Amino acid sequence: VQLQASGGGLVQAGGSLRLSCARSDGTIDILDMAWFRQAPGKEREFVALIRWAGITTAYAESVKGRFIISKDDAENTMYLQMNTLKSEDTAVYYCAAKPRGSTMVRTPPSYVYWGQGTQVTVSS
Repeated sequence: VQLQASGGGLVQAGGSLRLSCARSDGTIDILDMAWFRQAPGKEREFVALIRWAGITTAYAESVKGRFIISKDDAENTMYLQMNTLKSEDTAVYYCAAKPRGSTMVRTPPSYVYWGQGTQVTVSS
């Protein structure tokens, strides 16, 4: 499974960005997928997940109400719409995937496949 993350950049606080995670070698409708982020000097943390059927989603408390995760199975792409960005959202954002399961999983070691990361910088 090859994942390619894109869409990061520099944005002012209060602005928006949309990240994309595309699978180039197959379909995503058999995968549970998620976004994680890692700020300098900090551990990688869960941001949001979307399960394989696209119905179940979950968010970290710090982004709930501001970020929206979605996917387009026809395009084999997952998205993260990030609104009302704050300086504390600055991090490298990673998309991740694992074979579909029966529970929501928020821990990085549970995800087998990872994209390369895209930098998001929010200036205050």
